[in-house]
Amino acid sequence: MNRRITFTLLLTAAACAGGSLRAAAEWSPAKAPIMTPWAKDVSPDKALPEYPRPQMVRKHWTNLNGLWDYAITDLDSGVPQKWDGRILVPFAIESALSGVGKNVGPEKALWYHRAFAKPELEKGGRLLLHFGAVDWLTQVYVNGKLLGQHRGGYDPFSFDVTEALTDAKEQSLVLRVWDPTDAGSQPRGKQVINPGGIFYTSVTGIWQTVWLEPVPTAHIRSLKITPQVDDSAVDIVVNAPAGQPVQIDVLDGGKLIAKGEGISGKPVQVKVPEAKLWSPDSPHLYDLVVRLGKTDEVKSYFGQRKIEMRKDEAGIPRMYLNNKVLFQMGPLDQGWWPDGLYTAPTDAALKFDVEMMRKMGFNMARKHVKAEPARWYYWADKLGLMVWQDMPSMMVRGERHNVRPGLPHDANLTAQESLDYHTELKALIDANVNAPSIVVWVPFNEGWGQHDTNAVLQWTKKYDPTRLVDGPSGWEDRGGGDLKDMHNYPGPGMFPVMKDRVSVLGEFGGLGLQVPNHLWQLDKNWGYRSFKTKEELAENYRQLVAKLKPLIARGLAAAVYTQITDVEVEVNGLLTYDRQLKVDPAELAKWHAELYLPPPKVSALVPTGEQSGKVWSYTTERPADGWEKPGFAADAKWKQGESGFGTKETRNTVVRTVWNTPEIWLRREVTLDKPVDADKLALSIYHDEDAEVYFNGVLAAKLSGYLFDYTVTPVTAEGAKALRAGRNTIAIHCRQSGGGQYIDVGLLSLEKAEPAKP
Repeated sequence: MNRRITFTLLLTAAACAGGSLRAAAEWSPAKAPIMTPWAKDVSPDKALPEYPRPQMVRKHWTNLNGLWDYAITDLDSGVPQKWDGRILVPFAIESALSGVGKNVGPEKALWYHRAFAKPELEKGGRLLLHFGAVDWLTQVYVNGKLLGQHRGGYDPFSFDVTEALTDAKEQSLVLRVWDPTDAGSQPRGKQVINPGGIFYTSVTGIWQTVWLEPVPTAHIRSLKITPQVDDSAVDIVVNAPAGQPVQIDVLDGGKLIAKGEGISGKPVQVKVPEAKLWSPDSPHLYDLVVRLGKTDEVKSYFGQRKIEMRKDEAGIPRMYLNNKVLFQMGPLDQGWWPDGLYTAPTDAALKFDVEMMRKMGFNMARKHVKAEPARWYYWADKLGLMVWQDMPSMMVRGERHNVRPGLPHDANLTAQESLDYHTELKALIDANVNAPSIVVWVPFNEGWGQHDTNAVLQWTKKYDPTRLVDGPSGWEDRGGGDLKDMHNYPGPGMFPVMKDRVSVLGEFGGLGLQVPNHLWQLDKNWGYRSFKTKEELAENYRQLVAKLKPLIARGLAAAVYTQITDVEVEVNGLLTYDRQLKVDPAELAKWHAELYLPPPKVSALVPTGEQSGKVWSYTTERPADGWEKPGFAADAKWKQGESGFGTKETRNTVVRTVWNTPEIWLRREVTLDKPVDADKLALSIYHDEDAEVYFNGVLAAKLSGYLFDYTVTPVTAEGAKALRAGRNTIAIHCRQSGGGQYIDVGLLSLEKAEPAKP
C-alpha cells in the first residue's frame, strides 16, 4: 500500500495557518521562458478554486486542486513506495505552474497521490469523484481499490467512490496515468514529445479541476437543453433514474418567468414568453433551477439561439443566426499558456482571452484541436463569443493516419483507434452540448487522422442537428458537412458558391511579429509572413481584412484568422504568448465592424481567366526598359497566350498557358467605359510567387510570397488614378523560386451596399 500524505488541502474547509505556510514552502513554479501576469496569483491554496461546472451547479462540493504527491515510474511498476515530490494540481507535470516542469514520455507512467477527508453523507447518499480532464489513460484507486479507468485526454469523467470509503478520517486517492503523446494514435491535438514549428510541448496527467460531490441516491446525472427559438420555448431533458418527477423554473435576472413539469428522461418543454435571443451583440442568458422530485436540485442556464444554413435572396448558402445572416469573423484559438500549457493559470486569465477577442471586434473563435474547461465556454456564453469547436486531432506520422493534399483516400485506422476517436468525439459533444456559444462542430482539421470522412460528418450532424458541421477544415474535402472550408495563407480566398454548402475560410493570415522579452525562445521563431514593427503588422492585417469584403459579397460566410496568441515558437498572434498586445484592439474592432455590414456589390471590370481565358502578350525573357508602359512596340514579338499562366500541379488553378520558367512578363490592353473611383477599385489576383502589377506604366500593386487561390487586394492610389476611360494597358511581372507557379489578374469594382433599414 502507498503511504498517506500528511497535508490535506480542502478549499471548502478552513486551512490552518501552519498548513498554508508548509504548502507554500513546498511549491514554487518551475523555470519557464516567460510567464503570464496571472502566474503570480497561483498558489497551493488558490489553484483554480472556482466551481468547475457552471451549467450544473450544486451547493455542496469539495475542490481537490492543490498539492499532491507524484512519482514517475517504469510502466510495469506498481504503486510507488516512495514519491518524487509534490505537484500542483491541476497543472500538467510539464508545465511551470505544476512546480515540476518535467517530461514523462511514453515509456513511463505518472502516479499521483493525495488524501481527502471523508465527508458527511446523508442516509443513502453517494460520493462522486469528478475529473475535468486527464491526459490520457487514467486508472483511479481509492483506499487501494481500483475504481476503473478512463481513455481520453479532453473529456470529463467521474467515479462513484462510496463503496471504497473506509471509516478512517482520511481517505487515500491514487491515480496512474500513461500518455504516449505522438508516439500513440489517440486524439492529442498539437502535443509532441519533441516540440517545434506548429507542434508544442506535451501535456501529461491532470490538467483540469478534480473535485468531490455528495449526491442523493437518485440524482441528476446531466441535462440536455435545446432552445426552440421559433416557438419561443426551451426543451430540457433531465438525465436521471427513469420516471422521476421533474420541476423546472426559468428565471430572468432573478425573476421567475416560466415553470415546467415532467418526468426524467423525457423532454420537458417550457414556454419562454417574449424570449430574448442570444447573439454576440446581446448575449442574454436565462437561469434555470431543475429539481428531481424532493431529492436533488441543480442550477443551470441557457441562451435562446439557433444556427442554420439557409440561402439568401440571391440563392447563396450562408450562415443564419436567429433567422438573420451574420458573417462570422474570429481568430484561431489554440488555448495554450506559457506557464500552464493546456491550463490557464486562473479563471481571470481564462476570461481575459474571451474578453479580449470581443474587444477586438471578433464575434467568433475557432477552438483549435483542443477542448477547454467548462468555465471557458461559460465566459464565451456570457460575453457573446460564437465558437467553432474542433475535435482534438489524432495525428501519427505516416500516410495510414493522415490525408495529405491530393490524396484520394482517407486514413486507415485500426478498430481501437477508430473507437478511441469516436468515443471522445461523442464525449466532447455531450460535455458541451448546452453551450449556446458553440455553433459549429469541426470533426477534422486538415487531414490529421481524417478517416471515414463523410460518415463521421453525417453522424455528428445526426447526433446534434442543432449545430452546423464543418467539412474537413482545410485540405481534402469529400463533399460532406454543412461547410466547405478553405485554408489559404496568407490569403484570403474562398471556394466558389455551392448549391447546398456554405463557403468558409477556416484559416488565413498568420502574420508574424517577434516582440522582444515576450518570446518562448530567442531564435527560430516564425510566422507565415514576418514583420519587424507593430505598425507594419497592423497595416498588413488591415489590408487582409479589407480583402474579405468582396469575398463576402461573392458568398464567403466566415473567416478564421491565424491566430489570437503566439504559441511557443509561433509568433503570428495578435497577442504575445504571455498575452501582451501587438495591435490596438479598438483599431481591430473598427476594421472588423465593416465585415458585419451588408456586403459590397462586386462587378468585374476586367475578368480573370477563372471562367474563360483572356488573351495576353507574354515573354519569359527579360524585356527592354519601358515594357510596362503604353505604346511599348516590342511586345509585337511576344507570344500570345490565354490566362491563367502556370503549371498544372499548382493548387486551385485554371492553367491554359504553361509557364514553367523563373520569370514571366505579361501585357494586355483593356477598354473601360468610364473612370473608376479609386476607393472602389481592387484586383482579383492569384500570384505564385512575387508579382508587380502596373496600370498605364504606374505601379498599382507589389505583392510578395504566394497564394493558394484567387484573392482580392487593393491597388495603390497612384495606380488607380492612372486608369482612364478608354484604352488602358495592364502589365504584370511575376517571379517564382520553386514549387508551384501561377499568375492571373482581373480588375473589380466594389460598390458599397446601403445598410438595411431597421
